[in-house]
Amino acid sequence: MSRIGRMVIDLPNGVDVKVGDDRVISVKGPKGTLTQEMPIGIEMVKEDGKLHFTRQNDGLKPIHGMVRSLVNNMILGVTEGFSKTLIIQGVGFRANKDGKKLVLNVGYSHPVVMVPYEGIDIEVPEPTKVIIKGIDKQKVGEFAANVRKVREPIVYKTERGNKGIIYEGEVVRSKAGKTGAK
Repeated sequence: MSRIGRMVIDLPNGVDVKVGDDRVISVKGPKGTLTQEMPIGIEMVKEDGKLHFTRQNDGLKPIHGMVRSLVNNMILGVTEGFSKTLIIQGVGFRANKDGKKLVLNVGYSHPVVMVPYEGIDIEVPEPTKVIIKGIDKQKVGEFAANVRKVREPIVYKTERGNKGIIYEGEVVRSKAGKTGAK
């Protein structure tokens, strides 16, 4: 059996989980509502404030664990929410907010303006720190990856140090630059 798929999810107070006739799971909580389509062959059983998932056959083993993880992430999102923190490194590199838009000055001839997805909030507590928050884990991670892609960290050692946008806690392994053989 799928180890993750067998795990039981405890429903926190204030969270309502429903499966519609069209096999769409709806999770409603204090921070909002999320929906996800459930594949055929996976069934959700709700009893005594707990959720567990069953599958019809062993061919659905990988999907079994995935569906359970998606629903668990939906429950965490509508209760606590998700966030990613990005650190901007480099001389003169900075970020600021213009309304809901994120404006990045990261060494290009022009500022890079990024419009967040629906349901995503951006905070810029410092010019070199960007916090991306939301209830949908996939959207938060995808937008954070797109911001990081604007100026990925330089892995070669330079005299001015590392430059680029990294996740908080990420360790960028530096490589030695090529030497010219004579």
